[in-house]
Amino acid sequence: MEDLQNLSPLAAAYMERREDMRRFFQARLGGRADVEDLVQELYLKVQSVAGEAIDNPPAYLYRLASNLMLDRLRRAKRAGARDDEWRRTHQTAVGVQDVAEEPDAESAVIARQRLEKIAEALKTLSPQTQQIFRLHKFEGLTHAETAARLGISRSAVEKHVSLALGHLVKRVGR
Repeated sequence: MEDLQNLSPLAAAYMERREDMRRFFQARLGGRADVEDLVQELYLKVQSVAGEAIDNPPAYLYRLASNLMLDRLRRAKRAGARDDEWRRTHQTAVGVQDVAEEPDAESAVIARQRLEKIAEALKTLSPQTQQIFRLHKFEGLTHAETAARLGISRSAVEKHVSLALGHLVKRVGR
């Protein structure tokens, strides 16, 4: 242990009261694991102001300790709020479990590969069947709306959509 006489008054006060500081943090934070981190962080703060003249080193030490602890609690609260907001916007709760709304990386790759196969299979259809399928399935038009837009019968639209779906099942699978 360092010789207390060679230390600044604040560093000497810290060394004399290190266990008191631990209990100070412990009493305010309960059994949280960051008590030791705060004691170490307090030492770093003490070292950073060691050259300054301080009238009442023990009081200043407790003020530093309080400020450190409050800063840590505020950061934890902000981080918790940030995490809650992210969870609220990116996940759905099913019962008590959070379910991510984005697929995992493997599922995303599989879906992308499947979409590429579907796009390639669609290219092998006639241009009219491709257009009807895209209007109905991708743009969400009903059979009647698709027929009206293209100036064909609803029955023709149904036949083209059915043909396209059958073709995709054969080429890509379900």
